[in-house]
Amino acid sequence: MNQAAVLDVRAFINDRKMSAYQWLLVGLCFLIVAVDGMDVAIMGFVAPSILAEWGIAKPAFGIVMGAAPIGLAIGALLAGSSSDWFGRRKVLLGSVLTFGLATLATAHAGNLQSMTALRFLTGLALGAAMPNASTLMAEYVPERIRSTVIAAMFTGFNLGSAAIGFVAAYLTPRFGWQSVLTFGGVLPLLLLPVLFVLLPESARYLVVRNAPAERVRRVLSRVSRSSLEQVQRFELQEAPVAAKQPLAVLFSRGYGVRTLCLWLTYFMGLLVIYLSTSWLPTMMKDAGLGIDRASTLTAMFQLGGTLGGLLVGVAMDRAGASRVISLSYLLGGGALLLFAMTGLTSPWIVPVILLTGFCLSGAQTGLNAYAPGCYPTIARATGVSWMLGVGRFGSILGSSIGGLLLSLGWGFQSIFLTLAVPASIAALAILGSRNRDTTV
Repeated sequence: MNQAAVLDVRAFINDRKMSAYQWLLVGLCFLIVAVDGMDVAIMGFVAPSILAEWGIAKPAFGIVMGAAPIGLAIGALLAGSSSDWFGRRKVLLGSVLTFGLATLATAHAGNLQSMTALRFLTGLALGAAMPNASTLMAEYVPERIRSTVIAAMFTGFNLGSAAIGFVAAYLTPRFGWQSVLTFGGVLPLLLLPVLFVLLPESARYLVVRNAPAERVRRVLSRVSRSSLEQVQRFELQEAPVAAKQPLAVLFSRGYGVRTLCLWLTYFMGLLVIYLSTSWLPTMMKDAGLGIDRASTLTAMFQLGGTLGGLLVGVAMDRAGASRVISLSYLLGGGALLLFAMTGLTSPWIVPVILLTGFCLSGAQTGLNAYAPGCYPTIARATGVSWMLGVGRFGSILGSSIGGLLLSLGWGFQSIFLTLAVPASIAALAILGSRNRDTTV
C-alpha cells in the first residue's frame, strides 16, 4: 500500500488552512456554547423577581440555584464521557434538545420543588454540551491556532451569559420572569434543526473507533472540502497510552498530575465565578439598585470575560498556556480586591466589573481551550468532561452558599475580599501542569 493510500488525519488537519466548513463548525459550536451560557446564567437574573413573587427566603432558594450546577457536574461526568463511546455529534444533539425543553418547562414551574427538579434536568443536559463542543472543535482545528480558535468559540458562553442579562433587564419589568425562561428555552430548540443538518462527527474519533474508511472519507471530505478518493486507509499518529479505557487514561503515566491540577484549577475558578454572578444581582438589589440596573451591571462581568477569553487564547498560542492562564487568575484575584473596595454604588463600578470579568472569565475560557490538548483522542472527551464535572462542584458550592453568607450578615465587601483567595489558588494550581504542556 503506497503512502498516498494512507492518511494521518491529525497531520492532514494540521498541515492545511482552515476550510470554510471548519469555520462554519466554529460558528455552530459558538452558538451551542452561547445558548449553554444563557441557560446556565439565567436563574441569577430571574432570582430576585422569583424571591419577591413567591416570598421565599434567600437560603431556601439556594437549592434551586444549586440544582443546575449539581446536574452540570453529573451530566459532565456521565453524558460528557459517553461521547468517547457513542460519538460527539449524538451527545451534542441530545444535550441541546434536553436543556431547551427543560428551560422552557421551568418557566411554568409553580413551586420550589418542581423548579428544582427542572433545573437539575437542565443541568444534566448542559453538562454534556460544553465538553463535547470543545472536544469536537479541538479535533477539527489545526494545533497551531487551537487555543485562539477554541477560546474564541468559548466567548460564546460569556456572550450568552451577558445577553440573557440584557434580555432579563428588558423582559422582566414588562412580561415577568417567566418570559426570560421561555426565551432561554426557545433559542436552543430553534438551533437544533440547524445542528442536525450541519454538525459532523469527529473524523479523529471515527478513526480511533475503527469506523469504515468510507465513513471517515465522507466526513473528512465534507469538512475539509477536498477529495480523498485515493485514500484507502485512515490512521491517527498519537503518543501511545498505557491504559485502554478512557477514564483510566486520565491517571495513567504522564497524565495523573495534570488531571489533578486541571480539576483543582477549574473548581476554584467556578467557585469564584458562580458565587459572583449568581448572587450579584440580589446583592445589588439589596443595595438599592433597580433589578434592571442590577441585571445590566452583572452582564458587564460576562462582556469583560468575552474580550478576556479572546486575548487569553491568543496569548496561549504565543506563550506557555499554563503561565498565561495562571497570570489571568492572579490578576482576577487583584480585580476582586479592587471590586470589594470600590463598592456597588461607585461611579467606577462598570469598569471594575468589566476588569474582573476580563481576568476571571478570560482565565476560565483559556482553561477550557487548554484542556482538550492535554489528552489523547481516545480519552479527550472524558478528560475534558471530568475536569468540568469535578470542577462543577465549585460552582455548586458558589451558587449554594451565596444566600447562606448573605443571611449570616456577610456584606458585599466581605464576600468579594474572600473570593480573592480561591482565585489565587487557581493561579497556583494550573502551574502544576507547567512542565507538562503538550498538544495532542
